[in-house]
Amino acid sequence: MHLSFIPYTLNFRFPAGTSRGILLEKTSWIIVLRLNRGDAIAGLGECGPIPGLSPDDRDLGVDLSQLALDISELTLEQMEVQLRNGTLINPTAPSVIFGLETALLDLKSGGQMLIYNNAFSRSEVSIPINGLVWMGTIDFMEQQIQKKIEEGFRCIKIKVGAIELETEFSLLKKLREKFNAEEVTLRLDANGAFSAKDALEILKRFSAYDIHSIEQPIRAGQWQEMAELCENSPIDIALDEELIGIYPLSKKKELINTIQPRYIILKPGLMGGLKSSAEWIQLAENAGSEWWITSALESNIGLNAIAQFTANYEITLPQGLGTGQLYHNNIASPLIIQNGMLYYDASSNWDNQALKKPITD
Repeated sequence: MHLSFIPYTLNFRFPAGTSRGILLEKTSWIIVLRLNRGDAIAGLGECGPIPGLSPDDRDLGVDLSQLALDISELTLEQMEVQLRNGTLINPTAPSVIFGLETALLDLKSGGQMLIYNNAFSRSEVSIPINGLVWMGTIDFMEQQIQKKIEEGFRCIKIKVGAIELETEFSLLKKLREKFNAEEVTLRLDANGAFSAKDALEILKRFSAYDIHSIEQPIRAGQWQEMAELCENSPIDIALDEELIGIYPLSKKKELINTIQPRYIILKPGLMGGLKSSAEWIQLAENAGSEWWITSALESNIGLNAIAQFTANYEITLPQGLGTGQLYHNNIASPLIIQNGMLYYDASSNWDNQALKKPITD
């Protein structure tokens, strides 16, 4: 096997605010996988760690150079086995696992960005998604909400916890005066912004605005506190960052059984890839929890893989797959968003030829 890679800096269209700070750009590493050096057919995968959040938030050049050496003498079948049984890549490099998984699936499909041959990738069905509203000034957030609604979104996800709480309550109040819960579903994402001591009272105040759910109201790692919050909160809680860094299947099961969340949110690039995400889905369904899948600021290469993976399941909730619109310099793709739905236009082409010319060999 021959692996090369390309660092690709994505530039945000606007300062993307979260409770952990503001992002102006982020770097993804595009894996280019071939059976042999010089082959015309190549599979692409994306490693897109998020600064300050991903377990492998670092320059991945060293990791990927080592991976290239490790697989250089392996056949495709040998690499598949080692990747599947977890002996090829350390689980603490989840974005690398995700990138190699998807590059391998793309390569096996003939390098056509066909990660899974399903109804979505054949342009037969679309995926409902939420519209994401980033933190910022109240005017900026109001503008985003209005734009999302005009674009046909009926499920809006709003980042909270970075600006003054009374301002956030005022924003939600204005929104609910215009649209009731049947017209617009509201999700909140706190990114762990609230203390365990204050969270319940804050959630009680948020509940006045008919909130569907809130992601990660307190920081990850406080299992007992989160379990109590899930039991007592007037708003259903979705685990997000809580799932990051939990690798053994037994530990995943322990977390679900201890906290008993209403929802879990899966980000394959942060949680160890597609196989790991499938494990979380099975555990959640066994425990009676629901789930949705979210991209994690990937380019359209990673987003495409996540969307096609998502489409393997029966979708019951809007997914978090709208991040393809975030960047000035995203890679042109057949992914299209219309009326709050993500489509794959199989008649369109990918603009990925430049990425198939590796800068490292």
